[in-house]
Amino acid sequence: MGIARLLAKGWVIFCLFAAAHAMRFDLAAGVPLANAAFSIGICVLLFMAMGLLFAGGFGASGAAGLPLRVRAKPHHWVPGFNEIVFVGFVILSFISQAVLSGAGWQQFGRFGQALESAIYFVVPGQRALVHALDHCSMDGGRLFSASFAWMLAVIFLASAASRLRLQAGIIRLERAARADMLGPTWRAFLLGIVAVMGLQFLFVGSAYPWLGCSAFADITGALLIGLAPLMLAYVIVAALASLLASSKES
Repeated sequence: MGIARLLAKGWVIFCLFAAAHAMRFDLAAGVPLANAAFSIGICVLLFMAMGLLFAGGFGASGAAGLPLRVRAKPHHWVPGFNEIVFVGFVILSFISQAVLSGAGWQQFGRFGQALESAIYFVVPGQRALVHALDHCSMDGGRLFSASFAWMLAVIFLASAASRLRLQAGIIRLERAARADMLGPTWRAFLLGIVAVMGLQFLFVGSAYPWLGCSAFADITGALLIGLAPLMLAYVIVAALASLLASSKES
């Protein structure tokens, strides 16, 4: 997958996830559904168009001289197995935040406690999140939602890693069909930088001490807790696949 398509798909998921949480917060505050949908819909369309315009311009600049029917074929936007699993996990993560907020997560009993304990032990960022929420005297199911998101991220990473050679082969076929402005080596380098930064900020937890207590109560905290771990796993898979495609044999 080219950088432009990766940016476009990631931006669409980011906007839709943020919009879903914005709708949830407005409805919880008593805003009528029609008013909330209208205001949030306009903002989402504007932000989505801005990101897609940037990604489309980047992709067009790297394919100068090629006709549009070659640059944007329908199969380029058909989701593969990894994308379908990723979207499904994003939906599950949102459900865990929306439905299990408050004290709803406690219905899982020992499973919820075991999951939180396991992620607390494995992921340093979860310990940083616990300390940040304790400082703000906040939980409300956020720790369970974060643990659930990290569990989904690990499952997705393990599942997608088993198909890295197949994904690398697809990248080679796309590169043979049309030249990429960056190429798999530079693409792997850039995605690797993003993955390392994501590991530092999310997996290690360097980002959480920077956030104020108000951030965990709004869309910023919802995105960091529910979407960011899955996004990080997807970027790691994309970086590894690009690195594998840059070699002569895989």
